[in-house]
Parts: sequence; structure tokens; C-alpha cells
Amino acid sequence: MPQILDGQRTIVVSRFGRLTNMHTSVIRAPVTKAAATRYLSCLRLQEILVLQGSPLLGAAFALRRPSPDQIGPLAILVAANVCLIAHVFLVNDWSNLTGDLADPNKTAGVCTARGVSHKEMGVLSSILLAVSLVLFSLLGPATLAIALGIAALSALYSLPRFNWKGRPVLNSVAHLGGGALHFLLGYSLGHRFDGRGLATAAFVALTFAAGHLTQEVRDHHGDVRNAIRTNAVTFGQRRTFAASVVLFTLSQALLLLLAFQHTLPRPLAALVVLYPLHLRWSLQALAEGLTYASVCRLQARYRALYAVVGVSVAAALWLA
Repeated sequence: MPQILDGQRTIVVSRFGRLTNMHTSVIRAPVTKAAATRYLSCLRLQEILVLQGSPLLGAAFALRRPSPDQIGPLAILVAANVCLIAHVFLVNDWSNLTGDLADPNKTAGVCTARGVSHKEMGVLSSILLAVSLVLFSLLGPATLAIALGIAALSALYSLPRFNWKGRPVLNSVAHLGGGALHFLLGYSLGHRFDGRGLATAAFVALTFAAGHLTQEVRDHHGDVRNAIRTNAVTFGQRRTFAASVVLFTLSQALLLLLAFQHTLPRPLAALVVLYPLHLRWSLQALAEGLTYASVCRLQARYRALYAVVGVSVAAALWLA
């Protein structure tokens, strides 16, 4: 009888133990999901998605028509770049937390408002960088070196110790370099660098720098409030906006030149018809006083145009 009781007791304890473990698992799952949701809410998912275009365009130049054995490297490139760009934006938000909290246009999107502490932002940013570099290392030393260059420019731009964000002209130089490297990140899958790749990287670099100046115009009032000496704060909104339009114009002119020189497929010269539309939208934003809303609308529109350009280039390379 004692043995039976002991056996029964063992069974009861075992059952209760299983019930307890099941209950713990049920509680832990929602907690883990909630934490993941909080962290994801801190990432600028839309902008991260937009910035997959440059390396994929570079890969399209390098590989033309990917064979089945190149699908794996392409998947690694995308996964690694998602982590790298998430790191870039997160380290920027981590560094500018105080200023973003003081900017009415950014307060709602700040990580701390979404339940993620400043320390957690730093840890998450470091983890994303480590994961991205591990993945890039699988693609070869050249690709890894380019990724390290992008991370270094991000640190120079964002971290308070260097603060290139608050240094006029120098902040645009960082985006010129970052734009070129971002294209070459995908181009490096071809394991070679040549004049054709560098010329196309210059087109991407001009577009990056122009977009950055537009963003500075958008954030002008918040940067004035936080005493951040961007180009727009130092030289004025209208002058900085004019500079962004000039750089966008140069990028389109370079695209046309590369098509005429057969560096790019000749039919891509037809993309110049999109430029007047971009110019019209820019003038409209200027007429509206370069308000936060008008510049945001302009950004959404020209990003759609450049998405068309990117898809057109990739398709032309495929068909060439």
C-alpha cells in the first residue's frame, strides 16, 4: 500500500509538474511575443525596406541572371543588409533620443514611447550589427569590408563622440560615401570592381546625398530646437532644398550619360521622362513652404519614382 501511495503520489506530482510547465509555457509565449513586438516597433521597417534597393541593384549588375547556386548568397545579402540597416537607424535613434523626444514630429515614434529603454536600444543595435557582420563574412572578405565601412560611417554620423550629423557638408559626405558603398555591397557578389560598377555607384551616391538633404529640410524645425547644425540649419531650408534638387538633377543626368555610353542598357535613357515629374513635385513642396507634411509627401513620391528606376534597370540588365 505505501508503494501504491508512493506511486500515486509520484503520478500526482508528475501530473502537477506537467501542468505547471504547461502553464509556464502558456504565460511565457505571450510575454516573448510582446517583447518581440516592442522591439520590432522600434525599427524603421519602411525605410529598412526601401534601403534594400541599392545592394539588390548592385547584385543585379554583378550577377545579371542569377543561377540556382547564387540564390543562397542573394538571400544572405538581403538578410545581412536588413540587420545592418536596422542597426544604422537604431544607433541613430539611440544617439538622438533626447532630441527626438523634444521634436513633436518624432516623439510618438521614439523607442522609449514604445516600451523599449535606452539601454535595450543599445543592446539590440549591437546584436543586429554582430549578426549582420557574421552573415556578410559568409559572402567573402570584400563584402565584409564594405559592410564594415558602412557601419563606420554610421558611427561617425550618429555617435555623439563624432557627431557628423551636426557638421555641415561633412554629413553629406558621409551619405555620398554610404550610398556608393551600399551599391557596391551587392556589386561585390560578382567578386570584382570595375569602372562600370564605380560609375553606377556614383549615381546611387548622388541620390543618397540628395535624399539626405531633403530629410534635413523636413527635420529643420526639430533640429533648430535641438541645436543640431545640419546643412538646413546652417545654410537655411531653401538653400539646402535647392542643393538637394541640384544633386537629384545630377544623378538623373549621370543616369542618362551612362545609358548613352552603353555603361547601362541604352533603353534606360527613356527614364529621363520621370525627371520633370520629380521637379514638379519639388516645386510644389517649395510653394507650400517646405512644411513637414509637404516634404514627407515629396519623399514618398520620389521614392516611388526611384523604385521604378531600380526595377527598370534590373529588368533591362536581365533582358540585355
